[in-house]
Amino acid sequence: MSTVPHSSPADVPADVHRLTLADVLAEHARSRPLVTAVVDGEVRLGYPALEERVERLAGALAAEGAGPGDRVLWLGQNSHRVLELLLAAARIGAVFCPANWRQSPDELAFVLGDLTPKVVVWERSEAAESVRSGAARWVLSGEEYERFLASGAPAGAGEGVPGRAGEGVSGRAGEGVPGRAGEGPSGDAAPVLALYTAAFDGRPNAALLSHAALVAHAASLLHVRQMEPGFTFLNSGPLFHVGTMMFCLATLLAGGTNVFTPAFDAEEVCRLVDAEACTQAFLFGQMIDAVVAANAGGKYDLKSLGFVSHSPEWDGMITVSETPWCRSKMGGYGQTEVGGMLTFLGLAPGAAGLAGRPSPLVQVRLLGESGEEVPPGEVGEICARGKSIFSGYFNRPELNERKFRDGWHHTGDLGRREPDGTLTFIGPRLRMIKSGNENIYPAEVERALRSHPAVADAAVIGVPDDRWTQAVKAVVVLRPDTRADAGALVEHVRGLLASYKKPSAVEFAESIPKKGFAPDYDALDARYGGGAYPGA
Repeated sequence: MSTVPHSSPADVPADVHRLTLADVLAEHARSRPLVTAVVDGEVRLGYPALEERVERLAGALAAEGAGPGDRVLWLGQNSHRVLELLLAAARIGAVFCPANWRQSPDELAFVLGDLTPKVVVWERSEAAESVRSGAARWVLSGEEYERFLASGAPAGAGEGVPGRAGEGVSGRAGEGVPGRAGEGPSGDAAPVLALYTAAFDGRPNAALLSHAALVAHAASLLHVRQMEPGFTFLNSGPLFHVGTMMFCLATLLAGGTNVFTPAFDAEEVCRLVDAEACTQAFLFGQMIDAVVAANAGGKYDLKSLGFVSHSPEWDGMITVSETPWCRSKMGGYGQTEVGGMLTFLGLAPGAAGLAGRPSPLVQVRLLGESGEEVPPGEVGEICARGKSIFSGYFNRPELNERKFRDGWHHTGDLGRREPDGTLTFIGPRLRMIKSGNENIYPAEVERALRSHPAVADAAVIGVPDDRWTQAVKAVVVLRPDTRADAGALVEHVRGLLASYKKPSAVEFAESIPKKGFAPDYDALDARYGGGAYPGA
């Protein structure tokens, strides 16, 4: 009887199993030399040209001192430069963050102070101008960016960080995630993308996603969407949002074409779908309705777009897709911390659970308060582990310890497993308002309201809205002998937070009902018309 020879793990070079985003690009430059990688206005780059630009950009970033674990920040709207910067950060082991360009100066200042980036690439805006300071190198998008990129000395393909055999990315004590002093993940386990999310305590946190997690999630999405050669994605949603970024990266992994438009404009979406034969775009209900209105006369040919059925007018303009992603309804359950989607409706046609089944690269458990798995039919916290799970929040060791307790990522959301094994999303454990496609955390808006000198206390609820699903309503208690009208409070919040987070209505009250030290949101909903929360 013979035995199969084997080696111990120590005998196998770590690079044999590595696949970073930079490696993905390098392989496409070799194996897809004739495929268009990006389209952005007059910019059209094949994979070899994109690889050459990314190599130079990586050299320019490295010349500014950016290296393993350092942060690179983008302050601007959608652009092919977002993908270039991410891939260049991947080459040198840095972490790239596309900031929410809709944020207020106060919010952007927080991000800058929190991330302490080495390099900031920015587009002109009043908010960006107001926070431009600090030790970072600021590079203006446009001609200055092109000069900066051209100044970089390119490393040979495959020589970036991580790259040479036996080497990898090391974290800095207290900066990287995980957090043991002097240690950090290396190779494709190193974080490469940071996306701000989850304002649990009134301030957001940067979720760190590794090369391996992003590749794993992209592979799952590629499978469910059935991306074939020629797949072309229109980045019509914001790239600071995981919903757009996940399709951008799946398109990259598939060797497809990413088309960029600065921000959603219905007429421009129609033009680009027609001109570039886009097969997918970031669109949801209100955006789809706007596209239908913009193309009411049939000026543009949108048949290349394979999408979910929405309305008779929409269905007549596009090709209703029968892929698992588009069949009956897109999506499932997801969040930034899992790379995008944790479960897919497309993996469970006709299922009882409204969130479908988990990605094949993750495990999901529904856990009770004491950490035990609850039986089917009972509600528990959705907890997960697997290949696409994030690496923790940047510089939040205490929060990370809570989120990763017992070896599982605790999502903070509640779910129920149905008799057929599929999942139903019930709602967040912490109160969250969903307006359009944006998550709004009451604690963040309440913090802004309480900073007004006339406000003694405040609580925020979501009220049903025909257009946006929910709108923000504030309940405010004024300090004695002070005055402030609703309009002044709304403008105060608008000055501190992104405009979509401001209250659409303000109610004045003598007091805020409490449960312990926190607002009694159930009582507030009952009194002031709250409802339509996610999962309801």
